[in-house]
Amino acid sequence: MPTEIYMMKLGMTMTEGTVAEWHIPDGGEVKLGEDLYRLETEKVEMEVEAEAAGIVRHLVPAEATVDPGAVVGWIYAADEEIPDVLPGGGAPAADAAPAEAEPAAAATEAPAAPARAEGERVPASPAARRLAKELGVDLATVTATGPRGRVTEDDVRTAHEAAAAAPAAAPAGAPAPASPLARKRAEALGVDLSTVTGTGPGGRITKEDVEAAAASGAPAAAPAAAAAPAAAREDEVMAVRGMRKVIAERMYASLQETAQLTMDMDVAMDDCVKLRSQLIEEWAGDSVRPSYTDIVMKAAAKALLDHPRMNAQFLGTEMNLRGEVHVGMAVALDEGLVVPVVRHVDQLGLKEIALESSRLAGLAREGKLGLDDMAGGTFTVSTLGMFGVDSFTPILNPPEVGILGVNRLRDDVRWEGERPVRQKAMTLSLTWDHRALDGAPAAQFLASLRDYLEAPFRLLV
Repeated sequence: MPTEIYMMKLGMTMTEGTVAEWHIPDGGEVKLGEDLYRLETEKVEMEVEAEAAGIVRHLVPAEATVDPGAVVGWIYAADEEIPDVLPGGGAPAADAAPAEAEPAAAATEAPAAPARAEGERVPASPAARRLAKELGVDLATVTATGPRGRVTEDDVRTAHEAAAAAPAAAPAGAPAPASPLARKRAEALGVDLSTVTGTGPGGRITKEDVEAAAASGAPAAAPAAAAAPAAAREDEVMAVRGMRKVIAERMYASLQETAQLTMDMDVAMDDCVKLRSQLIEEWAGDSVRPSYTDIVMKAAAKALLDHPRMNAQFLGTEMNLRGEVHVGMAVALDEGLVVPVVRHVDQLGLKEIALESSRLAGLAREGKLGLDDMAGGTFTVSTLGMFGVDSFTPILNPPEVGILGVNRLRDDVRWEGERPVRQKAMTLSLTWDHRALDGAPAAQFLASLRDYLEAPFRLLV
């Protein structure tokens, strides 16, 4: 019996998935554990491995979107007969013809990478992407040796080592290497240095080389011409697909379907700074380093309990006031934004929040988040303070009715009578759905959050 290739279900909330790319062509041979196809959902993407070895036949083409659990292809063992009409899907996928036999002499060559449109995502393993980012390697310049042109970690290392070993090429039109005295002599004699062969160290042109060239009748240097205008940069077209496409659709829908308003409020952060410094010192042995966002999430959880209408879902004809507090934390990736959820934040201590937020952020950057890691949020926190942002307008994640923007920690001044006093301050930016609650209760929630941050030791009890 052939082995079915399924659309994997990544979590309880997954409703559909896309076969973004087949790594093994229709009719191609796959090994056990080799990458079969790249799966994309509205929130995550991952590589699906072969559960058997054999000949792959596609039931659906690349870019096809199907239900979780649907059969998208088959793997036939070497001794199995492959029918003209595949089970469950009729004829093979129309996007790829069966692979033809390759000449024996080419059997050991790596398969050629499929042509990519300009701006298309380079197929690479998550580990290769992380390594490329660490080493500063552009994946588009890497020669891929993995299945179907997939970039591997070894490919990235090879490209990095080759770039480090390659001598720096002289830019086009650069003057020949010559000593200052040789250049001055060449100018006096009218000798074009580009026609002179240097005999000095490393091929450097000497004064004697210039004089010898002048005596032999070397071409004179051409008069300096006006510099040509720099070539205009060409437009670059990038395909909007995958995570970027989903984010674009979700953000547009959020603004179209909700009544969003944003308000800002300043918070005195002196005591928060002291608390965080003390906790970092206290937990240093456990390698736990709480962030200001962790503290804000805990304060937000307490404020949400005080103002349950902000911890709600707006469902059109009714509102669901959530009994549990699950705070989503926005994590920026190269591919886009993901929002893993820290659950039961109101019941966790600051140390537990710091550990869980660090764990989820790590999974996000490694591309290992599951859909369940990003489901069930009741409120979201988004941080841009690390980029020096003082205020911004975060966009709601419907059906949630609130999202908090955390800005940079800055030096500020408060007044004690006639005396100015230096202090640390932060601006919080709250976006809320005006359909769910008005400006006054939204401001009361934000003020409650501010009060918890200005007396942060209340967060420890």
